[in-house]
Amino acid sequence: MEEPGLAAAPPEGRGRDERSLEALSLAGGGGAAVAGRQLAEGRRATLASALELEGTVLREGRLTQFVANNLERRIRLSGAPRGDPPVGGGGSSIPAIDPGALQDVVALAGQVAAQVDELLRNVHCGLQALTALSVGCIQTYRDGVESLGEAADLSIRAMYALVARCEELDRAMQPVPALAKRIRDMKGTLERLEGLCK
Repeated sequence: MEEPGLAAAPPEGRGRDERSLEALSLAGGGGAAVAGRQLAEGRRATLASALELEGTVLREGRLTQFVANNLERRIRLSGAPRGDPPVGGGGSSIPAIDPGALQDVVALAGQVAAQVDELLRNVHCGLQALTALSVGCIQTYRDGVESLGEAADLSIRAMYALVARCEELDRAMQPVPALAKRIRDMKGTLERLEGLCK
């Protein structure tokens, strides 16, 4: 006995389409909605009812999710050649492997491996060249620093030697003023003698 207010379950196919259309139209706002919105909801309802025949449709707000029935079988059938009929109802059918395709894959893998080897060799040669250049720059910098230190040391030693020589010269020149005074005195005496001789 059926409960009041509950309708009997409609049959599959058209009954599900009508139920989906009715549910979507009620969820979209009912009979007094705008004509354009009713047209869009009708298209969505038609699409949703077509999807419900092939699987499960879940709605969360504006997001619609679809899960196909017999998904694994459909994936297997999509990989099979178009001319071959599906093997069995729901059994696992693995398509035949093309030996030519395998040979092409092996050849391409060999080419990729050779190109990777060449790339690694080029990278190795480039890194060696960069390393040699870096070592050369570091050695040049080291030689420059060492020669600069030696030149600075020689300059300091030469400056100390020059200062010492200047001090020696200054000490050696200390009697010169007294000698100059004596020379001036001798010159004056000679001038006086010349004046007396005249």
